Amino acid sequence: MANNQSVRRHLDAFIRGRIIGTLEEGRSVTSVAAELGIAHSIVSRLWRQFQTTGTAIRGFSSGRPRGTTPVDDRHIVLQARRNRRQTAGEIARHTTQATGRPISRFTVARRLHGGGLFARRPVRCVPLTPAHRRRRSLWCREHTGIGETMNGDEYSLQM
Repeated sequence: MANNQSVRRHLDAFIRGRIIGTLEEGRSVTSVAAELGIAHSIVSRLWRQFQTTGTAIRGFSSGRPRGTTPVDDRHIVLQARRNRRQTAGEIARHTTQATGRPISRFTVARRLHGGGLFARRPVRCVPLTPAHRRRRSLWCREHTGIGETMNGDEYSLQM
């Protein structure tokens, strides 16, 4: 025989409503718990929740609370669409200043992904080496016509 304490079963909406209904009639928590075969603490907790929140619906939570609200999420996606060149870090700093809550660039990346956009990463040009600069300068001189004559006049560019 299995240990009943190790099995955790949640009350369905009908049973919850029935418990609240009988308690609203004026019956005691102990009598309702005994009638339904439920622990006193469960009925008591359900009654207290109903009195404070006005509802007996189970809240679904999976651990840590979200760092952003749905309004913040829409703002992040809208800001990214308005300025495509902003990085995820810049959007995170702007949202942190606007809301007063710290938001990481990784959170921004997840929210953008949820909105159908890719995360903004800073893309910097690779610094050119002196050899690259020389070759590039030589290519520019060859293709701009420095030293060629145009209508008999010497044509050169100042570099």
